[in-house]
Amino acid sequence: MAYRVHILETAEAFVVDEGESVLEAAERSAVKLPHECTFGGCGTCRIKLESGTVRYDEFPMALTPEEAEQGYALACQARPTADLCISVASSRQTFPEPRRMPATIHRIAAFCDDVIHLTLALPGEGLDYVPGQYMNVVLPDGETRSFSMASARAGNLIDFHVRRIPGGRYTDQWLGQASAGTPVEIEAPLGVFSYHEEDWRPLIMMATGTGIAPIKAILESLLDNEECPPVTLYWGMRTEADLYLRDEIESWAGRLYEFNFVPVLSRAGADWQGRRGYVQQAVLEDHADLSEHAFYLCGAPEMIRQAKSLLAERGASLDHLYADSFTFQHALAAA
Repeated sequence: MAYRVHILETAEAFVVDEGESVLEAAERSAVKLPHECTFGGCGTCRIKLESGTVRYDEFPMALTPEEAEQGYALACQARPTADLCISVASSRQTFPEPRRMPATIHRIAAFCDDVIHLTLALPGEGLDYVPGQYMNVVLPDGETRSFSMASARAGNLIDFHVRRIPGGRYTDQWLGQASAGTPVEIEAPLGVFSYHEEDWRPLIMMATGTGIAPIKAILESLLDNEECPPVTLYWGMRTEADLYLRDEIESWAGRLYEFNFVPVLSRAGADWQGRRGYVQQAVLEDHADLSEHAFYLCGAPEMIRQAKSLLAERGASLDHLYADSFTFQHALAAA
């Protein structure tokens, strides 16, 4: 049976045929909906059901039960069981069209044992992108690897944080043999993870591992900005030695409004005087009421799933929660 879908914000409408997902039908009808992985792993295609119901062949990883209870769905996996009226998250932000372009490796260095600092040089004035977005590196055989831009736009150099995978085909084999001047092909910019200035809420940013990269790019874009709201950044790593950006992040004090940096270690040594455990728990320990904040989550999929549920229980508005399931999403996007 076919069902009709109406988009509240744009008044667009399309029909979903039997067996189709909402996203598949939208694409067939040339209606644009935000999406990336199409496997239910990233959450980019999250919509809100204003009316109607959907089902899933398998409940998607990037949607929590709490979100589903509040009427949210993932368009790439949702199959209507009635006519739908949906809302699609909007932003004042406009995203440049992605394109393929040549680049060269400007510098490769080690941040710490398992994180590589990669800087690419692009031709001309560089790449037009929104802080929070990512790029695909196109390997010689056509396969891709995805990495978030780790700096705000400035000239033709762009930084990336690459987690080293022992024995990994890209990080150990190809990148391990590359050097300054090595040519690469990239596809960029990609993704819709970005700062929503229209929210005007205190920011709580939560990152694990190299999920700090797009968060860093966003916060760099807010340095010395008089419109910047209060910012608290929680960064989860295993040990103190893994906090490869600690000094740089601490230097932002005074340049971001009411900035508070909270590193959280899951395997801290005996000498560590800071927070221990996991970032999602640290946020709950510090905030009894989360109803007035906006949230930016980037990192391990399990952290994001747990954080969404815990934040919702503490009163967080899911309308103001933005997530980039870093490892899982980018692996799927590359596939």
